[in-house]
Amino acid sequence: MEFSYDAVIIGGAFSGAAAALLLKRRRPATRILIIEKAAEFDRKVGESTTEVSSCFLTKVLGISTWLGHQQLAKQGLRMWFARTPDEKFEDCVEMGARYNSRLSGFQVDRATLDEHLLSLAVAEGCELWRPAKITAFELGGAGQNTLTVQQAGETRTVRAKWIVDASGRAAVIARKLDLLRPMTDLPTNALWARFSGIRDWDGPALRAKFPAWAAATTTSRSWATNHLMGLGWWTWIIPLKGGDYSIGLVYDTRLFTPPTGATIGERLRAHFQSHPVGRELLGDAQPIVGDQRAYSSLPYVSERVMGDGWAMAGDAAGFIDPLYSPGLDFCAFTAHGAQSMIARALDGEDTAACIEKYNARFTFCYRAWFDAIYRDKYFYMGDAELMAAAFLLDIALYHLGPVRQVYADPATQFDFFPFDGKPGRVVASFMRFYNRRLATLARRKIATGTYGSRNAHWRLLVGGFLPDATSGKLLLRGIARWALAEWRNLFLPINGQPAAGDAKSSPA
Repeated sequence: MEFSYDAVIIGGAFSGAAAALLLKRRRPATRILIIEKAAEFDRKVGESTTEVSSCFLTKVLGISTWLGHQQLAKQGLRMWFARTPDEKFEDCVEMGARYNSRLSGFQVDRATLDEHLLSLAVAEGCELWRPAKITAFELGGAGQNTLTVQQAGETRTVRAKWIVDASGRAAVIARKLDLLRPMTDLPTNALWARFSGIRDWDGPALRAKFPAWAAATTTSRSWATNHLMGLGWWTWIIPLKGGDYSIGLVYDTRLFTPPTGATIGERLRAHFQSHPVGRELLGDAQPIVGDQRAYSSLPYVSERVMGDGWAMAGDAAGFIDPLYSPGLDFCAFTAHGAQSMIARALDGEDTAACIEKYNARFTFCYRAWFDAIYRDKYFYMGDAELMAAAFLLDIALYHLGPVRQVYADPATQFDFFPFDGKPGRVVASFMRFYNRRLATLARRKIATGTYGSRNAHWRLLVGGFLPDATSGKLLLRGIARWALAEWRNLFLPINGQPAAGDAKSSPA
């Protein structure tokens, strides 16, 4: 049996469904086939949106009403630090927002989000084969691509002008073309599980036990993305509608080794005990059976993400690190970019030169994002003094850059990656410089035994981040904290710096 389509989407989750939906809305007559291997979606690790991905969901895809009814509103990002595992709970350093978030954000159950977007794409006229398995495919150039698909006991041959790889970490096109490259400069692994029985961050028990702690903020801590921070590791705690939580540990293998245990849930529960906030909030938490995973070598990238008659979207193109929840940002940019290029090609435009520029821009954006934010960040993310500077600088520049960009014109700006253009390159260079300096200061602190010494008795609570002068003021505060850390470094004892592998430890 033979079939012919203008575009075939491999994978029907967020990136594939979004690309198909946008392309169908842009060109209603386009023949689009979505091939999804799973009969139903399982839950994904990345459940927290940023302001950029929320803009894509609300302003581009137009699902604000559905999100409001079906998902939790996210109340920002919070980080927690301690000097030692036995630090008093109320003395731990807290960083985050004092008030409710002023831009949309969501804690999403990816299974329900993916199903909803896929159903919208089908309702708009896209064809769906599910469950279906691709047994072979050939990239013959625009109009000459072929796929062999098995569904319901039948083998079908599909011809496609364009193929979009939205297969996630399977990255079928990148692997076929030998384009996939691990990011060995960031050797991170992750453990992840779903838990129930988390104590209510805003409940009467904690408010009565720690009244000063409870009164420090007016927003909900429960609906924030809470991060426990340590040398070489961090733990996310994300609430989901229905009452359970997504909890994961991401760690740099050069610096940290997680506890052992028979199951991932047991290993995470043992790890909670190393942090006072973890013990207080997660002491009675229970892992949900069968909802646990381990991931190794988290960061990777494809050397090219678009070619003659094919494109990649979402995690099929690459992934860096989940610390600031950028995963859906890249899904949004690549899904929008893929459908935009395909639409132009189907309209008869010669896109060869544009495809080459697209690949160069994606590669620069990925590398710039990695160098500016994540390279060696695990060396200093457990030190509150250094992370306070990074927290203000990173998030302020994110709002003044990508957030401001997409909200200015959501319909077109998702075709342009962060750090595009000369101003973006200047900002990337500045971010790369202060990130490198903070990592250097962390190594000095590790060598002199002063790492994390200021991880108690203070809070960094901000009024909120917006893509305007508000973030400009927070940027200046971040620079001031960075300068103070540099000044204090001058008075540290002169000592040698340990090799990367010598810093393995498990303190909070």
